[in-house]
Amino acid sequence: MSPTQTSDKLPGESAPENPAAGGKQRKHRLRDFWRRVTEGLELSDLWGQFAREAREGYGLYSREVDWDAVRSAKRWKRPYRAAKALFWAMILKLSPARRVLLVIALLLLVVSTFGSNSGDRDQGFVGFKASVLAAVIMFVLLALELADRVTMKRDLQIAREIQSWLVPAEAPVTPGYEIAFTTRPANTVSGDYYDAFWRSTAGPGVRDEETPLGRKLLLVVADVAGKSVPAALLMATLQASLHALAEVPSTLEQLIARLDQYVCAHSSEGRRFTTAFLAELDVTTREMRYVNAGHNAPILRRMSGMIERLDRGGLPLGVDPSRTYESGSTTLKSGDALFVFTDGVVEAVNDSGEEFSEMRLLQIVGNFVPASAAELRDRAMGAVEAFVGDARQHDDITCLVLRVLPTPS
Repeated sequence: MSPTQTSDKLPGESAPENPAAGGKQRKHRLRDFWRRVTEGLELSDLWGQFAREAREGYGLYSREVDWDAVRSAKRWKRPYRAAKALFWAMILKLSPARRVLLVIALLLLVVSTFGSNSGDRDQGFVGFKASVLAAVIMFVLLALELADRVTMKRDLQIAREIQSWLVPAEAPVTPGYEIAFTTRPANTVSGDYYDAFWRSTAGPGVRDEETPLGRKLLLVVADVAGKSVPAALLMATLQASLHALAEVPSTLEQLIARLDQYVCAHSSEGRRFTTAFLAELDVTTREMRYVNAGHNAPILRRMSGMIERLDRGGLPLGVDPSRTYESGSTTLKSGDALFVFTDGVVEAVNDSGEEFSEMRLLQIVGNFVPASAAELRDRAMGAVEAFVGDARQHDDITCLVLRVLPTPS
């Protein structure tokens, strides 16, 4: 502006905004809002996530529906009966106070529908207010349910952190051997248990570094029946009792018998049984004794490519305290790899409902010559993940790999 030009802008008045710049800012805010809501997921990923959650929710409610009674009704009544049964299965999940609020909101929605369709101005206004009030009640119900979910999620995260303390973050250093393991809970906490620790041969109170070189390495993979919190609590008691019992000098057969007695006392008359594989390895002689208590038979891949299954043992823990367990024995050789897993590995299903199966796992372990225990673990878990795809994980997945390092020639 030249010195002789004047401005029409009044004192204190800001200059008009650039419309193009304002449009860019709105687009930027909208893009940030969308990214925050979706966490950067593509539409296909969002739809896949919604479809999985919808199937899971439907499965939760449909399990409480008496489908035999629905199918016994006349054909034209079946949709009504199914919808009614699903409605009651859903509403009974709420507390009584929230059920009343939900019923009020639904009634208000009915009132608003009739009011908006009446053509009368006053009734239309009443219908509008009813719809607004129904929306407010629905929002309050959503906020209350979200608060419960956030509280539960926080508690479960704490439980998961505590549970992580019960299993080793890293494998114990074992000269001449490699150990790798992994676990993937189906929910926040898991009923699977894995462990690898030195079993003291000198009795309680003796540190690992004070035990003789020929001490035994105890390998454990167990699977408590069920999932989530109940299974996780039993898993914690199993871990504590095993470590306590392992401190007492005894044979592997005596250890598993005492562990079985403890699990039987806490198994709710066999309803909360535990499958387990325990192996005691003499790292000097490479002799390994084991007991398979109703667990999936681990895969022992010899360096030659031959496959052996370790299935000697007995019933799952917690079923019958009077039963005894038979132990098996094998001698590991240079380059051998032991793959121990829970049923969540072979029973993982894809979107078509097809299981991964032991056959696929046997092919992976049998045909792959691992360069390390971690490589075999990652190859097997990667195959399971690729097979399952976007399908929801239905069971805890755990595996432990022990590999004898090849002897230098």
